[in-house]
Amino acid sequence: MNPLAKLSELTDALEFESVDRRTYFDRHTGRIVSVADRILSAVEEGDDEALRSLPGWQKEEVETARAIVNHSGDRFIDPPGKFEFNEYRHMERFIGALPDVKAAEELWRAIKGHGAFHHFKDALYRLGIQDQWFGYRDQAIKAFVIGWAEANNVPYEDDIKDRKH
Repeated sequence: MNPLAKLSELTDALEFESVDRRTYFDRHTGRIVSVADRILSAVEEGDDEALRSLPGWQKEEVETARAIVNHSGDRFIDPPGKFEFNEYRHMERFIGALPDVKAAEELWRAIKGHGAFHHFKDALYRLGIQDQWFGYRDQAIKAFVIGWAEANNVPYEDDIKDRKH
């Protein structure tokens, strides 16, 4: 049986995606692993010279990249992603569930057009309901990550404590 994944690590992988690193869930360890794109590319292309020139502290990352290339699909899978979570849709759901009609109207206006996320957060703080949003968002992310784990047959432990924002 595979080790339990921690919901906190799966959530962190979703929230802290990087443009120059690839992140995977390792079924053998139950952990999230991350490898620089350039190292993964060097391993895929067999560029041993580029790999030899790396400093010693990156050798473990090279070994992880080799494992990913050799076992992709069965051992390493994509973790839950920010794009699939679609935070904008959750902002809409949050607004739709607000009992305060005036606050909801202000938030609907805030998310229309360019800078929707920035304007939404500004409006939340102006209205004093930022804690409601962050609690709602945290629960939505947790439910999304649990759904991902179940869909991918990843056993997990719920180690997420209520966060204060």
